[in-house]
Amino acid sequence: MVEDYPTVDLTSWTKTGEGGNGSTYENPAEPDVLLKLNNSRSNDLRTVRREYDLSRAVAALGLPTPAMHRIVRVGEAYAVVAERIKEKKSVFRICHDEPQRIEEMAALFATLGKQLFATPCDTDFFSSRKETALEGIAQTSFIGRKNRDILHAFVESVPDSTGCVHGDYQPGNVIISQGRPYWIDLGRFAYGDPMFDVGHLYLSCVVYSRMKQARDIFHLDRGQLLRFWDAFARAYTGAEDHADFDRQAARFGAVDIVVRTVYSPASILEKLFFRMQVNALMKYFF
Repeated sequence: MVEDYPTVDLTSWTKTGEGGNGSTYENPAEPDVLLKLNNSRSNDLRTVRREYDLSRAVAALGLPTPAMHRIVRVGEAYAVVAERIKEKKSVFRICHDEPQRIEEMAALFATLGKQLFATPCDTDFFSSRKETALEGIAQTSFIGRKNRDILHAFVESVPDSTGCVHGDYQPGNVIISQGRPYWIDLGRFAYGDPMFDVGHLYLSCVVYSRMKQARDIFHLDRGQLLRFWDAFARAYTGAEDHADFDRQAARFGAVDIVVRTVYSPASILEKLFFRMQVNALMKYFF
């Protein structure tokens, strides 16, 4: 039996946020909820249902995240209606509004990450990030066989871990309200080695910060994103010299580019871009 989802008319909703994954809307008639509509490539029922189920499972682990209420249809697309966390700001938005707090927010993000990674994950429900990475490497078409073999051997060498990883670990996905943090955008939540997440953050702050589009999404310029990475790495490692940590993060960053394509098929232009980024990371860090 096909489940019937209620239809929402967006004319009664006002867009209040926009990021790399989609947009959020609010309705004065329902002040305690918001509607999250993913970008066109990820607003199909399967993808939205996965994020809805994952978010509810993450909440069951005791991790703070807005409550998921229901799935709705918006035209031919699907969206979720979730708890509205009021008076919130993402960590990146706080850094934009108060750049003198970048180091403070980076240290907080490192602490939140360690708490997340130390949380035992339900391995019967959530997927293995290592297995997903190997799947992505096997099916990727935008890197050559030699680099695929190198990446495969690298991922095979990663220690098995059953701790939680976010999958899109960047500070736009932590919001803070009245001093309390919440994890959002949980569609790639899994279990595995924490460096899978750290590699994603490295891409956001160091690699993608060269691009205006990424800087606009993160609300910070390249210098500020590099400051965030430096402060994060120092807080995470407890060391002023984090060059070795950076190199390892870059290696996992190359893997993360491939993992992304498992969740969202890449266009021809994106494949060319990803090939260039993976090749550059592998040239300098493998």
